[in-house]
Amino acid sequence: MIHLDVPQGTLEWFKARMGKPTASEFDKILTPGTLKLSKQSHGYLCRLVAEHVLQEPFQTETNVWAMDRGIELEQEAVEFYELTTGYATTPAGLCLTDDERIGASPDRFSGADGLLEIKCPLAHTHVGYLLAGELPVEYLLQIYGQLYVTGKQWVDFLSYFPGLPAVLLRIAPDPKIQDALHSALTLFLDQLTEAKRRLEEMRQ
Repeated sequence: MIHLDVPQGTLEWFKARMGKPTASEFDKILTPGTLKLSKQSHGYLCRLVAEHVLQEPFQTETNVWAMDRGIELEQEAVEFYELTTGYATTPAGLCLTDDERIGASPDRFSGADGLLEIKCPLAHTHVGYLLAGELPVEYLLQIYGQLYVTGKQWVDFLSYFPGLPAVLLRIAPDPKIQDALHSALTLFLDQLTEAKRRLEEMRQ
């Protein structure tokens, strides 16, 4: 694993990950529920090719109120986690596989062997996580993707909302999911390389 110490959400961070598939968007390559190739993969590939050729990151997330609030609560969630678990954490910027072709941005490194991923959702969403008692499917590939990229032994998934019990789940690698990710990413990278080559030829 290669770790780039760039603050998440900054222009430097966006530039470091442009043109590369990253864990938060692995669900655009593989469908979480079935572990089959996603119909969104072609559109995602086209965006990554455009980023690569134009050398310009394209940000698609919307900075809505809920995201702002989550950012504000994150430090409070980190303090809760460290007090509860006894683990010391440090910010994680951008992690890349050794060949620098795939990325992941966990929220924190936890101890020597783990990662921490924090969510601070709205109250009703958090209650849903509490009642389910398992990793929400919408984050499944992000979490297992972080393990795939970093080679760490576990990710602690923390959903935090003040005044409600926290959801704290430790996720270890799952061979079935890791194998599905490896196969899908290998195919996607081959397609991405070929698409970049074709577009570069068209520009000549």
